[in-house]
Amino acid sequence: MAKKILLIEDNLDMRENTAEILELSGYEVQTAENGKEGVKKAFSDDFDLIICDIMMPELDGYGVLRMLNKAPQTSTIPFIFLTAKTEMIDLRKGMNLGADDYLTKPFDDVELLDAIEMRLKKNNDIVKPDFERSPSGLDKFYNEARSRDALDDLSKDREIRYYKAKDVIFTEASFPRALLFVSKGKVKSYKTNEDAKDYITDLYKAGDFMGHTALLSGTAYQESAMALEETEILVIPKEDFFALMFNNRDVANKFIRMLADSLQEKEERLLHLAYDSVRKRVADALLTLEERYAQTKREAFSMSISRENLASMVGTSKECVIRVLSEFKEDEIVTTHLSEITIIDKLKLEKVRS
Repeated sequence: MAKKILLIEDNLDMRENTAEILELSGYEVQTAENGKEGVKKAFSDDFDLIICDIMMPELDGYGVLRMLNKAPQTSTIPFIFLTAKTEMIDLRKGMNLGADDYLTKPFDDVELLDAIEMRLKKNNDIVKPDFERSPSGLDKFYNEARSRDALDDLSKDREIRYYKAKDVIFTEASFPRALLFVSKGKVKSYKTNEDAKDYITDLYKAGDFMGHTALLSGTAYQESAMALEETEILVIPKEDFFALMFNNRDVANKFIRMLADSLQEKEERLLHLAYDSVRKRVADALLTLEERYAQTKREAFSMSISRENLASMVGTSKECVIRVLSEFKEDEIVTTHLSEITIIDKLKLEKVRS
């Protein structure tokens, strides 16, 4: 079966010529003329590799890579940048974002095909792109790493911890002893100020890792974590985690890309918290919940969340959140029933946030 490649390139001649080379070489090719179209196609189909220009209108290549890295279904697809720029700062920026390779225009057919073949082979041999964020997918990932690098000391049996809603998983200033993997349920991380008020710093669902930042830096947790509902956590011993990280550079690269929080996203959240109105921040929080927890994009999203937790995400009082939700109900953006909130008009909500 032919490997499927997505080519994102705004220059018509370059796009058609490159696509022709790939098709003549036996690859199945889909093209996109800008970054936004490319991201939509990447999310709607399964690709074995993505080739993307950097300088494009609508959304540049760096933005495309950031968006794809955030989604589990696209975060492990090999990604090759195309660019006419040769400055080292551009090369460094692309690789720091997680690009697998870089081709500088103009390039010849052999350079292009060699780069593609190498990335496809390496990705297939080390970490297959269909790795699922689930307990079985985690076992598959470990087994791949163990078989390739003879990491016989990786533990097959991992402890499972069970938590009820509002149970604390770890606390700020305590030290991590293991990598935590959410196999079932929902979790919030939060910081508590001197007035004992909480601010939610992140949300986790099944398939997410927690505590890796403190583990990698060798420091105490900078926040606490609490289960939002019945939750199961797989505990991966610290020794196993570091053995996996240090014994295979490619596996480490894949793992870091899955684990690492987006610094830019956190900076943007802080800016929104400092400068946006409460109305905008509530809209952003609801859309964040939808992005993290929606099972499908086709239906209205509903989630049960306390007004206290929503206020903790927004950084305001419960009373302010209740007032804004009432305004959203009047504007026919959401409906509410007890603690459940349903987004019925996502486009209106996005306009409020923008």
